[in-house]
Amino acid sequence: MTATAPADAPGAEKNVRTVITSSVIGTTVEWYDFFLYSTAASLVFNKQFFPTANPAVGTMLAFTTFFVGFVARPLGGVLFGHIGDRIGRKRTLVTTMVVMGLATAAMGALPTYAQAGVWAPLLLVLLRLFQGLAIGGEWAGAVLMAVEYAPPGKRARYGAWPQVGLAIGLGLGTGLFALLGNVLDDAQFLSYGWRIAFGLSLVLVFVGLIIRLRVSETPAFQQMRELQGTARVPIVELFRDRVSRRNTVLGLLSRYSEGAAFNTWAVFFLTYATGTLGLPRNDVLVAVMAASVVLAVLIPLVGGLADRTSPRRLYVIGSALFAVSVYPAFLAFQTRDPLLAGVVIVLVLGVVHAVIYAPQGTLYAQLSPVRMRYTGMSFIYQFSGIYASGLTPLIVTSLLAAGGGTPWLACGYLALTGVVATVASLLIRRRDLYFDNAA
Repeated sequence: MTATAPADAPGAEKNVRTVITSSVIGTTVEWYDFFLYSTAASLVFNKQFFPTANPAVGTMLAFTTFFVGFVARPLGGVLFGHIGDRIGRKRTLVTTMVVMGLATAAMGALPTYAQAGVWAPLLLVLLRLFQGLAIGGEWAGAVLMAVEYAPPGKRARYGAWPQVGLAIGLGLGTGLFALLGNVLDDAQFLSYGWRIAFGLSLVLVFVGLIIRLRVSETPAFQQMRELQGTARVPIVELFRDRVSRRNTVLGLLSRYSEGAAFNTWAVFFLTYATGTLGLPRNDVLVAVMAASVVLAVLIPLVGGLADRTSPRRLYVIGSALFAVSVYPAFLAFQTRDPLLAGVVIVLVLGVVHAVIYAPQGTLYAQLSPVRMRYTGMSFIYQFSGIYASGLTPLIVTSLLAAGGGTPWLACGYLALTGVVATVASLLIRRRDLYFDNAA
């Protein structure tokens, strides 16, 4: 039997830094690809792939295909979670990155509706499915690489670093779209400018693979495989274990606030601000990009705070803050002041969301044992993504229309998601057997 060096052994810190770097770059690539689609759905796909006489209908159709990715994500979570718990974290993550990059690059080469008719949106949906499958297996594995390598007392801090990839990926995607919008006119941007951003995915994937292939399997997985053996069917064991089953259900409910918050501020807001409020597109993109920078800076800082308090406590605070900030945020948007709207987006997406998102990975890693941890985390994050993330732009857009253009019905729904998540998070209990510093 081969012994595995503990995470806090001499020389292990350098190895951990390599793991953290690979996790951040890997998740950056994955989220860059995934959120390119959300940005394009708001600004491009509704015109190029779903042209209708009614712009609102085109936007709804584009958001429907955005939702398709979230339907595929649970399937990818179960599939790659099974592989990650059976074969290992590293090989699974290499596979998800390749699939994601190829699907995104292929989107950039698709013909439009005017060029290929109905085949254009059908191919777009197919590639979106592959995107969803890949991201479904990426998030949990990237977080586990960091958490399972981290020394005791620093798991929340290291577990927060892969979350930074979401902020960087979002910033890169929106920033590149903003840059292309500045150097190209609208016709050029809609014709070929957006394709440049999608094609760059291949370059990012190449860089990400080089770094990710340098990382070894996590000590926790190696020890589990040598001492216990891997779970035969992780998803079955997950729901057979009473505590893990209870935590999984509560985890699904707790994710409501984070998913709804991010997809409101980073996805729906793009369409709402440019369409309903009439704010300049580039001002909106720059505001979201600025918020992503603040988010990237604050996530590791909040992760360090979670080690001194607890991931669960900070997650509760973040969910509650989201619930109480929704109405004031939309009230500020009604002024149609681009500067005020930008400041608010930085506060709700950059600051409040950091409090929710930074401790999330470590919190969910605490909910099930190593044998089924990849599957458990993927199940919570990806199945909740259907209603918490994927449906949010559709629901909020529908409630906006039902309210005659006023956002107050939508605000009520969003505040409710924060309340549900806060209560569920308070009921979560850690698995003390598997972590020594988590609460």
